[in-house]
This record gives sequence, structure tokens and C-alpha cells, in this order.
Amino acid sequence: MPKKTNATKSKIVNAAWNLFYEQGYENTTVDEIIARSGTSKGSFYHYFSSKDSLLSSLSYVFYEKYKELEPNLTNDQTCFEKLMYLNQEMFKMIENKVDINLLSGLLSTQLITKGEKNLLDYNRYYYKLIRKIVEEGQDRGEIKSETSTNEIVKLYAMCERALMYDWCIRDGEYSLSKYANNVLPMLFDDIMK
Repeated sequence: MPKKTNATKSKIVNAAWNLFYEQGYENTTVDEIIARSGTSKGSFYHYFSSKDSLLSSLSYVFYEKYKELEPNLTNDQTCFEKLMYLNQEMFKMIENKVDINLLSGLLSTQLITKGEKNLLDYNRYYYKLIRKIVEEGQDRGEIKSETSTNEIVKLYAMCERALMYDWCIRDGEYSLSKYANNVLPMLFDDIMK
């Protein structure tokens, strides 16, 4: 996708999700999304057939955030520190920019859909980045090699999904990022050397 095209879509998606968070999905109009994004109605309808079609774009918001965070990962960080950094930044973003009702709805659709399950798409940037970090950790001797890279990535992703599901079920009654900060070290305790 050309950079200009990608930038336009990104503006629309980010404006929409910020508005959904600020004033709720039902109270947000396409015209407000267009105004906030600084794009045109033609651009909006080029990418999205309706406001409803924006709901599946949350994975795009996550993709953009991971792309923004990746350059902050350094060679002097352990793989665990890298994974914790990504988790904490993403979960803080979810807490502060994603309406919990929309996240709940999107997560629940993954349970009943017969078609594409975006959260299990191993070609997503998320999985590629996590795999790269885990492989690096195994190469550096930070993570036990007895467990396959695929299994560790699957376990990590499963834990993050479980945390998001629980947070949604409990209607955000606790800090997602703080709770993950306590739980993820327990998960990694067994696979770290």
C-alpha cells in the first residue's frame, strides 16, 4: 500500500477510534470522523462502506501502535523486557483509547464467527514481532529452547487475550496494564533460563 494511501486510512481509523472512546460509538457520526481526520467523504467511503465497517479496524490501530513501538526496542533489553514493554504500552493504550464496550463486542465476535478469526491470524504483524523477540531470546539463551518458538508465541498471545477478555468481562474494574504487569512475569518464570 502506498504511503499516502496508508496515511489517509490511518488518519481515518485513528480519528474514528478516538471519537468512539471520547463520545461513544453510537454518538459518533461519519461527518465527525471525516472532520477529525482532516480527510474527505470520498476518502472515507473509499476505505469503509459505513461506520460499522470501522469496527474491524481495531486490529489496524494495534498494528499502527506496534509499528510505533518497535523502534524503541533495543539490543540491551532482554526478550522479557521487550515483551513487557510492548504489553504495557499496548494495554495502556487499550485502557485509555479503546471503548471497553467496543473491545468486548469485537472479542466476542471472535468466539462465534465461522469466518476469519483476526486474533488467530499468525500473519499479523503482532505475531511476527512476538516471534522475532522470542527467537532472539532463544538464540541469546534467555529462553529455554526445549519449548518451541511457536508454542511460546501461542502461549504469550493466549495470555494477552485472556487478560483482555477478563478485563472486559469485569467491565474494566481494574487496571489492565497493572494486572498484566503482575501476571506476565509468572507466565515467563517457567520458560526463562
